[in-house]
Amino acid sequence: MTTSTDLLALSALDLRDRLRSGEISALELTEACLDRIAARDATVRAWVWIDPDQARAQARHLDAHRASGAPLGALHGLPVGLKDVIDTAGIPTQNGCPVDKGRVPEADACVVARLRAEGAVIMGKTVTTELAYMQARETTNPHNPSHTPGGSSSGSAAAVADGHVPLAVGTQTGGSVIRPASYCGVTGLKPSFGALPRTGVLMQSHTLDTLGVFGRTPLDVALVAEVLFGHDAGDPASRPIAAPRLLNTAQETPPVPPKLAFARPPRWDDADPQLHDAFAALCDSLGDQITEIALPAVFENAASARAQVNFAEIAHYYRRYAEVGFDILGEPTQQALTDGAEITAAQYLDALATGQAMRDSLTGIFAEYDAILCPAALGPAPEGLTFTGDSIFNGLWTFAGTPAVTIPAFTARNGLPMGAQLVGAPMDDARLLRCAKWLADRIGLTA
Repeated sequence: MTTSTDLLALSALDLRDRLRSGEISALELTEACLDRIAARDATVRAWVWIDPDQARAQARHLDAHRASGAPLGALHGLPVGLKDVIDTAGIPTQNGCPVDKGRVPEADACVVARLRAEGAVIMGKTVTTELAYMQARETTNPHNPSHTPGGSSSGSAAAVADGHVPLAVGTQTGGSVIRPASYCGVTGLKPSFGALPRTGVLMQSHTLDTLGVFGRTPLDVALVAEVLFGHDAGDPASRPIAAPRLLNTAQETPPVPPKLAFARPPRWDDADPQLHDAFAALCDSLGDQITEIALPAVFENAASARAQVNFAEIAHYYRRYAEVGFDILGEPTQQALTDGAEITAAQYLDALATGQAMRDSLTGIFAEYDAILCPAALGPAPEGLTFTGDSIFNGLWTFAGTPAVTIPAFTARNGLPMGAQLVGAPMDDARLLRCAKWLADRIGLTA
């Protein structure tokens, strides 16, 4: 007999197969998740809104659908958490901000509609930092509640890490998917810019905002990301191309072992010495499959240029928050609004040009290598809950628009996880996920 504990230890892909075969029901899995949330969320505090009765009603409907013999969606019966910047019809979406307290959208975001259409159970809304920026909120790290889970997709990462749901959706403008995934010890995917439509999602930066997903394994994130990929006219950045076969490609054995390029990003020297040692050992174990490279010189100025773009666009998109509630916003948000208002048009355009130069500079690297290997964060999650960590190793790739995935490759001496990040060529997400699965298998993370 499968117990609730057994179910929550399974990957989303394993759960999908058991749901499809009828070995378990959607209601059984949903109840297991609800029990885990009830037992643990007083400590983890990953959820800002959850309605157990509504989750059960969705699960019962999906079980009846299966019993009717109708075709099943790709995510049939899988509970999913949604970052509280993603609109949900009839369910509060408050953006982690007191100005939006009580806000209830009338329509689902595009990605939510796609999740529902493929049979996902929308479990609830996960905690985000204020307006998906840096003002930390209540979520803790499941591995040690005195440490940050990262941000801004804090609740989504923590909910998956603690077994509340097998899958969750977040967003990344700097490092808000990859960093919390690394800190919480799960797999996080930030797809290529424009791959997942942002229609119905809080806009902080039209140049940088990217939806992302969390799961236990590279195959888990491939499973859910494939459902979310694809063009939507509501997002001008959305690419009018066919959605790739992410899961099938990720499951394939590479025709030849991947060639990886190991890169030390700017501020490598600031990383925890444990991280230096872990990557040295990993690179040594990979032998001829990895070559150390230097990132192009433009990367040295990338962090400051990315920040200028981010701040300038925050000042534009968050103007209404400054006008109606500046004094009740957190200090980091206030400072970003103030800094953004001072950026000149020339500075903004120069910063955008740096982003394009970064993208151009990577073409030759990705012509030679399948992916770039680098750290997902400076080290394990910092102690304390007021600082969500430094995004220096993530924001570079957000700015470049490249897909990135992190896997929980290492453990620090204090027991906290540290992630290894793989970066791929723009719109080559399927190949990147195949590399991530290969690397996870190589170091013994997946069966």
